[in-house]
Amino acid sequence: MVREMDRLVGESPAFLAALDEVSAVAPLEKPVLIVGERGTGKELIAARLHYLSNRWDATFLKMNCAAISDSLLESELFGHEAGAFTGATRAHQGRFERADGGTLFLDELATTSALVQEKILRVIEYGEFERLGGSKTLRADVRLIAATNEDLPRLAHAGKFRRDLLDRLAFDVITLPPLRARSEDIPLLAEYFAIDMATELGRDYFPGFAPAAQERLASHDWPGNVRELKNVVERAVYRTPDDLPVREVTIDPFDSPFRPEEEDPADTVAGAAATPGLPLDIKQTVRQLEIDLCNTALANARYNQRKAAELVGLTYHQFRGYLRKYDLGHTGDD
Repeated sequence: MVREMDRLVGESPAFLAALDEVSAVAPLEKPVLIVGERGTGKELIAARLHYLSNRWDATFLKMNCAAISDSLLESELFGHEAGAFTGATRAHQGRFERADGGTLFLDELATTSALVQEKILRVIEYGEFERLGGSKTLRADVRLIAATNEDLPRLAHAGKFRRDLLDRLAFDVITLPPLRARSEDIPLLAEYFAIDMATELGRDYFPGFAPAAQERLASHDWPGNVRELKNVVERAVYRTPDDLPVREVTIDPFDSPFRPEEEDPADTVAGAAATPGLPLDIKQTVRQLEIDLCNTALANARYNQRKAAELVGLTYHQFRGYLRKYDLGHTGDD
């Protein structure tokens, strides 16, 4: 607990304002939604919410919804009975059941399916759920903390996230500032991570950063936020002899004159299209691929439909059929 709390390092106004919000909402028995870019410390904020609440001595469970397929996510959250599916040889308690009386933190909530969202909503509203393959209604007293790096109101408006679940989760929303918005915290965090790394390496002390290294850290915009800064600083410390200050900071560990050449963009697109990530909606994926290929072919052919058709191996009339099918607005004369 102490370790988790101490890692929230910073004194910028934006960061301190977020911590004030955490302190205010932590004692309440209400769900909280944490919004922020990757690497901004959403999991640490969730831990702070738990340990500042009246549930501090109860169970605190964490789960990344994006790391588990939809088919397994339902079982992991709500449990399953023996025989619920192939391989389910015995009953399994889900996270809600195991977190009874405590707090459950769900990261990457935007990746969950509509069915899982509906079941989460039921737990929030009534404290009830059933295990997968079961008929008995179970109860759990769980405080839910959710996190996302997505714009959930936009997803809800597009029908990709349940509006009623968003309304329940948004009792209070804590939006974490990216590191580029709290630049005064970069030296503090860098020093903290450097001392931590020096200790891990068994060194007696950390000699500090040379001016050039300080400038390098201050001038980077840190798209990976605190997580990226931590990696960069730790790498710099271990590469520097223990009795010297850090002079050289490598932001991109892949930067090398021997780095493999970049693939042709067309090959990259083709490869990505051939191996899309799962799970997916195959009809929607094929539809989007056909639309993208038609638009790309038109752009490359300067919107000459006959030439565009040749680029994708279709006759002129077949290509115009695709344009009409997807209402792409290019079905007039060449």
